[in-house]
Amino acid sequence: MENKEKIIKKVCSFYVNEWHLTTMMLPHINENITKDTQILTILENGIQERVEELISRMNLKEETKSKILSINWTSNKMYKYDNIEQYLKEKIKFKNSIEIIVNGKSEHINIINTNINKFINKNHKELKNKTITVINCYEASKYNDAKEIIKNHELILNTSGLRRVEEVFEKEQNQQVAN
Repeated sequence: MENKEKIIKKVCSFYVNEWHLTTMMLPHINENITKDTQILTILENGIQERVEELISRMNLKEETKSKILSINWTSNKMYKYDNIEQYLKEKIKFKNSIEIIVNGKSEHINIINTNINKFINKNHKELKNKTITVINCYEASKYNDAKEIIKNHELILNTSGLRRVEEVFEKEQNQQVAN
């Protein structure tokens, strides 16, 4: 049996508002587009206008801008497994590295993640040479217990980039000891 755990990486991110989410995501997206990663979104709260405005102010190659703008940054609530299965099968055919950005309320993020996991379990043989990274973006003001969310993820994406959960908390603990 294939190791399904190697197929998927879970990342969490916390943002204050859609502008913060956009400014945090775009450098990460830019970096991964240059690595030929397929970027997909399943957003409860669309950020299309913010992405367009920020991209217009960034010093990027036109090809890179075009690739970023071609990502679906609008709200696309896909709650049914069949919709997610069809979307993922269609979108991940040609790339071995895929990132799926999910934002919204906890219920939305949980439903989407359950369906992505179901898709991976159902199709793990076809996906064995692929890496799928799910970036769950949580609006900070809506969650009281970030530690509960963080413990279900390997990595954290913040304004300083992608970090292992342990790294982030190790730095935090060292700062507390120093004070």
